[in-house]
Amino acid sequence: MPTYFILIDGLRPDVVTDHCPNLAALYARGASTLAARSVMPSITLPCHTSIFHSVPPQRHGVTANTFTPFARPLPGLIDVAKAAGKRCGFFYNWEQLRDINQPGSLFRSVFIDNVETESGDDEMAAVTVPLLAADPLDFAFIYYGTTDTTGHNFGWLSPEYLAQCTRVDKLVARIVATLPADGHVLVQSDHGGHDRTHGTDHDDDMLIPWGLAGPRVKPGFKLTQPVSLLDTAPTLAHLIGLTPDPHWEGRVVSEAFIS
Repeated sequence: MPTYFILIDGLRPDVVTDHCPNLAALYARGASTLAARSVMPSITLPCHTSIFHSVPPQRHGVTANTFTPFARPLPGLIDVAKAAGKRCGFFYNWEQLRDINQPGSLFRSVFIDNVETESGDDEMAAVTVPLLAADPLDFAFIYYGTTDTTGHNFGWLSPEYLAQCTRVDKLVARIVATLPADGHVLVQSDHGGHDRTHGTDHDDDMLIPWGLAGPRVKPGFKLTQPVSLLDTAPTLAHLIGLTPDPHWEGRVVSEAFIS
C-alpha cells in the first residue's frame, strides 16, 4: 500500500493547533504527538540523515549541513526499500538531501532549487501532486523547506514564520488528497527553532510534531510513549512491509497501530 512521508522543515509543534489546520485535522484522525524529539545537533542534514538511517549523528558522522561519507556504511530506508523491489520517490527543494540515499535507489527524483523563495513549496507541490496522482509509488518523500528559510530570515514565531507555516499547511492537504484509500501518511518536522536559528538541545529546537494516519492507524490517538525521529524509518518500513535493518536504533511506534 502506498505510503507518503511529508517533512516540514523547522516546524515547531506549538504552532500546529492554531496555524496548521490541515495538519491538525490529519493528526486528529490518526495517531500523533506534539512532543517527539529531534537529535543533536538539531540541524537539517544531520536530522534527515538520522531520520532515514535511524541512528544518531554520533553514529553516522554527519554533524553539519555538509554531507560526510559514513565511516561505517549503513543502509537507509530508501536503500532497504529498493532492495525489496519498492518504487520510491523524492520530491525536495534543498539539494543537500540528495546524499541521503545511495545512487540508483530512487525510481523518481524531483528537485527544484527554490527553497529561498516564499512560493518555493507551492511550486514543488504543483509538480508533485500531478505525479503522485498519476502514479502513487510505493513510497514518496515530500520535503517542504520554506518554513525553515522563513524562520532564519524573520525569526521563529514571527508573523512571517507563522504565515508561512499556514501557507505550507495547505500543501499538506493537497498531497494527502492524492493518497489512495489504502495508503498511509506520516507528517513530521526535523527540528524546531528559536530567534533566527536552531541547533541547540533546548526544547524550542528539539521538540517536533510527529503523526501518521491511514486505515491501519488508531484514529484520534495521542501517543503516550516517547517518540524520537530515529523511530521514523522503522515505522515507515513497517507500513511499507519491510524488515528494518538490524543496525537501526529506532523502534516501530507500535502503539499507533490497530492491533
